[in-house]
Amino acid sequence: MNESSDSQRNADTLAGPLAGVRILDMATVLAAPFSATLCADLGAEVVKLELPDGSDPLRSLAPVKGEHALHWKVTNRGKRGITLDVRKPEGKALFLRLLPRFDVLVENFRTGTLDRWGLDLGTLRKANPGLTVLRLTGFGQTGPYANRPGFARIFEAMSGFAHLTGEKDGSPQHMNFPQGDVIAGLFGAFAIASAMAERRGNPGAPAREIDLAATEAMIRLLDPLAAEYEQLGSARARAGNRATYTAPSNMYRTADGVWMTVVGTSEAVFRRLCAAMERTELIEDPRFVTNPERMRHIEEIDAIVAQWCASRTFAAASTAFNRHDVPFTKAYAIDDVLADPHFQARSTIVRLADPDLGSIPAPCVVPRFSGTAPRVLRTGPGVGEHNSEIFGALQLTDADLAHLKAAGVI
Repeated sequence: MNESSDSQRNADTLAGPLAGVRILDMATVLAAPFSATLCADLGAEVVKLELPDGSDPLRSLAPVKGEHALHWKVTNRGKRGITLDVRKPEGKALFLRLLPRFDVLVENFRTGTLDRWGLDLGTLRKANPGLTVLRLTGFGQTGPYANRPGFARIFEAMSGFAHLTGEKDGSPQHMNFPQGDVIAGLFGAFAIASAMAERRGNPGAPAREIDLAATEAMIRLLDPLAAEYEQLGSARARAGNRATYTAPSNMYRTADGVWMTVVGTSEAVFRRLCAAMERTELIEDPRFVTNPERMRHIEEIDAIVAQWCASRTFAAASTAFNRHDVPFTKAYAIDDVLADPHFQARSTIVRLADPDLGSIPAPCVVPRFSGTAPRVLRTGPGVGEHNSEIFGALQLTDADLAHLKAAGVI
């Protein structure tokens, strides 16, 4: 390998393991765009494509400060932005001219939508035979639900996830965040990285069409539930904060009103928990000697831990648990996360440069790769912010861009 190749490899390594991967993200809202953002975090070059009117729902989804959509700014960080209406003939033609510049296309329209716009897989591959296409939908490209609309709460409810969340005698619950979307986004980023790893290891490998169903992504997280139901006849249900597979493991309230989670799962940890509570006699209690026995007497052991926590302040409970190396933590709100010295030491929350707000806080790049330099990230792009740059590379003149803008194409 020559010196210039060595230099390029070193530069790519510093930029991240996905440096050199080019992604065109034409998806809307959250799940699929989050896939592309995670790739951008790790060095991929991502261009965000949206309609000229800036009508992506993420631009109006709370939190919004004045005219500034904070969710958009954070979720689409590290991307350049263009506008293009691919439904119009000139827009479709320009889109097909763009495709050869990218390795991956990310889309999340209802199954068959791109086909109806004349952008079926055959047409896409004619423009770029090596194009990997990530299709992220609620229910996948096949099956009786393929054309149904998909939203995070639908994925969470139909996967069985919401059924496990909430109090035992209460309703199923959703958390106050679209978890189903971001979980699907994680699988999308994993899929893109997998396809690019295959391509790097075998340049002759076929281009991939990735069929990612968000509901299946949520089901995939609930690994043992189907086996549990078939083999034991047990359909796991919600139990509040209590775990029903290990004990004690619950959320407990201290005397000064602080909620904390405590985990006493393994035998070694349970012994340490008993020592911290100064209840070492529980170690030899036949009801609690193993996890299966503790599960059979979960009400009793849970009540003991709850009573102990309720009789002490959080500071006193923390001192005892830390002394005996018991896994526990206060249930953090975001202000606790920002103030935590460990997260501060690791720069877990970073600042994103922003042309409107100066900078805003956001989670750091995850995970961290040795040999990579931290990137100075910028928030998501404004509507059509990089039109001149991206379309200019296709030899479009200012006059061409003005015409396309007047026609509502860009």
